[in-house]
Amino acid sequence: MPSKTISVESAALQVSVYIDDDGAAYLKEVIPAGGTSRSSVSKYFQNHYAPLVEVRLAGKGTEKHKSSKALVGTYVGPRLRYQSHEIRDEGESKTLNMTLSDAGTTVISHLTVYESTPVLRASATMRNDSEQDITVTQLTSLVLGGLTTGTEKWWNEYTLSIPNNSWFREAQWIEHDLPSLGIDDYGVYGRPEDHYASLGHYAVSNRGTFSTEGHLPMGVLKRRDDSETCLWQVENNGSWRWEIGDWRDSVYLAAGGPIEKDHDWRLRLEPGKDFASVSVALCHVHDDYEAAFTALTTYRRLIRRKHEDNKRLSIIFNDYMNCLMGDPTEEKIMALVGPVLKAGAEYFVIDCGWYADDAGWWDDVGEWEPSKKRFPNGFKSVLDKLRGKGLIPGLWIEPEVIGVRSTIVNQLPAEAFFQRDGQRVVEKNRYQLDFRHPAVRERLHGVIQRLVVDYGVGYFKFDYNIDVTQGTDVDTSSPGCAQLDHNRAYLAWVNKLHDLYPGLVIENCSSGAQRMDYAMLATHAIQSTSDQQDPDRYAAISAALPTAVTPEQGAVWVYPQPEWDDEMNAMTVVNALLGRVHLSGRLDLLSDHQFSIIKEGMDVYRMIRADIPTCQAFWPLGLPGWHDEWLTLGMAVEGGKRFHVAVWRRGGPDTIEVPVSKLKGANVSCELLYPTSFPASSEWNAAEGLLKVKLPSALSARLFRLTVS
Repeated sequence: MPSKTISVESAALQVSVYIDDDGAAYLKEVIPAGGTSRSSVSKYFQNHYAPLVEVRLAGKGTEKHKSSKALVGTYVGPRLRYQSHEIRDEGESKTLNMTLSDAGTTVISHLTVYESTPVLRASATMRNDSEQDITVTQLTSLVLGGLTTGTEKWWNEYTLSIPNNSWFREAQWIEHDLPSLGIDDYGVYGRPEDHYASLGHYAVSNRGTFSTEGHLPMGVLKRRDDSETCLWQVENNGSWRWEIGDWRDSVYLAAGGPIEKDHDWRLRLEPGKDFASVSVALCHVHDDYEAAFTALTTYRRLIRRKHEDNKRLSIIFNDYMNCLMGDPTEEKIMALVGPVLKAGAEYFVIDCGWYADDAGWWDDVGEWEPSKKRFPNGFKSVLDKLRGKGLIPGLWIEPEVIGVRSTIVNQLPAEAFFQRDGQRVVEKNRYQLDFRHPAVRERLHGVIQRLVVDYGVGYFKFDYNIDVTQGTDVDTSSPGCAQLDHNRAYLAWVNKLHDLYPGLVIENCSSGAQRMDYAMLATHAIQSTSDQQDPDRYAAISAALPTAVTPEQGAVWVYPQPEWDDEMNAMTVVNALLGRVHLSGRLDLLSDHQFSIIKEGMDVYRMIRADIPTCQAFWPLGLPGWHDEWLTLGMAVEGGKRFHVAVWRRGGPDTIEVPVSKLKGANVSCELLYPTSFPASSEWNAAEGLLKVKLPSALSARLFRLTVS
């Protein structure tokens, strides 16, 4: 067949697939609006193409000179041949569905572009059109070669940034040069031995139910001069892998969900059956990383489930962090109600412990019945009092686990739990429920219905505190396969809850942010971002959060303490003002003066929160480092005339020049929004586009508003 290029394009992005004379398909280009085609930059560009989809089947190895440890270089992928394609126009988006096949194996690549943002969403569906079972061990969602063909010395002119994401230290980006990761000029491309593919690659992978433990499923490849940026995310609430590497003297990206090598994932596919991969999003801009994150934020807002909470941005009080810490009682809760109302909160969430007669509840959870000892006048009476005061009551619950001592353990069939070799999987004295099983879903639907209908609960904090890396071998091709199906069944269950109770707000929490991925965040309205208990450390997390989650979904703890000085109590407020407020701390023990600091912050939040659902983040001092002495986070309000800028000082000199390049030359007024009575000075230099800020205290934080006249 003659070669051809098939494209799908929107106002923001053009995606092209090249079909060669032999029918092999390659993702040719992902070009932002106004961008230049790479094929016009390098006459050798075609040599850098990588197969559109890389597939591994059991018993099928790799091609000559290619690494079996990489996602690319498979035996099956390069043999897939073009059959047909269609483009579906859905208004805001268009999807190119391209069908490929080889020897009874059919793969449909799904490539979606959006009118409002230069982001490609990619996934694949594989179907067994043969007459016998096949076993799939890998199906990539996205493969794109030639990412660095715009320069000859690509190994020197591009960097890779990776977001570390551990408990108490979330969303911390680290930049690497490519040679330090083993991606370099090997001096073999073009030689007659044909050593050309994946000589060096670098992979980031996660295994288990904590999808973002260790790393967020994201990466940034950018030119050092900030003229080009590629930003991607894998959208799965379980195992995933992405990698970059050298492919024919350029860099490729490959990404997808679980595979055999990393995740014990092997799918036995019967004749006529199909399997859909997880989604991967790729943003490509001829600009810096801030422009890429702006595009990705727009995309995240498009793909998530619509919820009024993301417009209202209600202030949520939760009694856990630096407050009751899992030991609620009727007396303690009622002592907090007055201060919570005075501070301006709209929800009152009772965190863990409400179901337990004593503190040793960790391995006894699962029944989700309120403790009569903690609430002698009845739990419903307490929640009714909260509603009577104008507060919507919320509860903490961990629906996916059952403690080993719980009576519920013997009320569900054995197949309702994760198992290996006939034994229930135990992690931290908890059993993992398998949401593939109807008995699990039915029981939990009953629990939620009772709490919503009978008790009037309007908010749930769904927590999850174990990481099951071994999967389950019940009724499955492989443990990794069952784990993926469980992950998807859990999301379907949560979505069903939203359908049943449209006003219900469900928070995603997993030991803080150990599942801060956009499979979960496309489903849940709000995200717990950390269990960090120190405001000065939390500042580095807060400043980085818009890289991981839209501002209107990213909840940050505000937990004032009577023993803290005024600057520390103000800092815990500033940490949350450009996102979502999870108010906590000992409001009931603060002095009048201390309380006024918190109250002022909540008043400011209510004043600016209408800006947040459409704002875009920027980082005047660059993405924050964990030990940086000065941190900044800006929010550009839709319309471009108003900007909110949070500034943190954690040591160093008392003065900093904050560059706001997008306002260079503009007539700008600067106003201290919070805390207004604390010492601070600011001066705008229009010619240089610099905001000069002085904060006398070595540990302090302020929120400024810049207005363009």
